[in-house]
Amino acid sequence: MIGVGTPGRAVAATGQATERPQRNLVPIYWGVVFGVVTAAAPLAFWWLTPTTVQAMTIALIAAVYIGFAVSDGRPRVIAAEVSVASLFVILAAVAVTGSPWLLVAAYVGHGLKDLWQERHQFVANTRWWPPFCVAVDWLAAAILSGMILGGVNFHR
Repeated sequence: MIGVGTPGRAVAATGQATERPQRNLVPIYWGVVFGVVTAAAPLAFWWLTPTTVQAMTIALIAAVYIGFAVSDGRPRVIAAEVSVASLFVILAAVAVTGSPWLLVAAYVGHGLKDLWQERHQFVANTRWWPPFCVAVDWLAAAILSGMILGGVNFHR
């Protein structure tokens, strides 16, 4: 039986405190804010098509991990993150003239990559970043999906 203890700790029936991981929700909350901003980004760049703005955004989001990898310093990590970011850049480039569903796939795929990163901590010192980015990616994907299903023309 577990009772109430201090934040991040549980109290077992024996009265001894046991460690319990406490998830920090602040990065997720900020991720929701930035997810909305990400989905709305084409409004700020009205002279570009929404697919172009979203493609540039996906490329930028994917490239952030290159900076984290360089900070980490391990050549294997840098090579892996450059490779993954390059795949997202290619997918984003195809999405500029292709189906806007490719944008949704890129955001969902990057969110999955972030979940993997959170679990494995492949890149050092990014503890807060993956939950933030999953929230950004998946909320943007959900909003874009709704827009596509609602008939928004991403190629105007």
